[in-house]
Amino acid sequence: MALRAVFFDLDGTLLDTAPDLAKALNHLLRAKGKDPLPLNIIRRVVSDGAYALLQLGFGVEKNDAETEELRSELLQFYLQDLSSETHPFPGINQLIETLHQHNIDWGIATNKPWTYTEPLMQRYEFARAPSCVICPDHVQHRKPHPEALQLACSQTGCDTQEAIYVGDHLRDIQCGQRAGMPTIAVGYGYISSDDSHLNWNADYVVDSAEEIWPIVRSYI
Repeated sequence: MALRAVFFDLDGTLLDTAPDLAKALNHLLRAKGKDPLPLNIIRRVVSDGAYALLQLGFGVEKNDAETEELRSELLQFYLQDLSSETHPFPGINQLIETLHQHNIDWGIATNKPWTYTEPLMQRYEFARAPSCVICPDHVQHRKPHPEALQLACSQTGCDTQEAIYVGDHLRDIQCGQRAGMPTIAVGYGYISSDDSHLNWNADYVVDSAEEIWPIVRSYI
């Protein structure tokens, strides 16, 4: 394998977006007369999206009559302030700097819609701009389908066998495997209390972003 790129999931892998998502949920809870929830509880479901947040906060299901209105309000609150408490996970900035020094491209393949991903990516400057930012808007099938990573490789100019995928959810690892890439499961992201990154059959597991570079270096 001649490594040419490392691709990342966004929420829970590259950026710690949970504080701003929690703030939006708690804003909505207070607006509806409910008590806010602690961040550590909200973090566990962030990776599963808005419907999971609403189920946690309001006990509603996806097909309930009031769910879409709540979802719209939640996402409006989030869009109004989606980066004031968001930041790269410890070690991510240095990792991207090191990839840049070794002329390895990096990019993003996320299930987060472009409406929220694009302003986040404008907010943060890394050592090198990503070669691609793939959102559900750009593909027909969400992860764990491999289409997002296939498109990421196409835009980066590499083959799927020349890239690694890093994520904090089982669907990320399945996506990377279906694309034919080595996978790295991170344990510092948004993992539910009854799950573990050790259970996803990834090629590698890490507990911090600082542990990713030695794995990448072994492919150079």
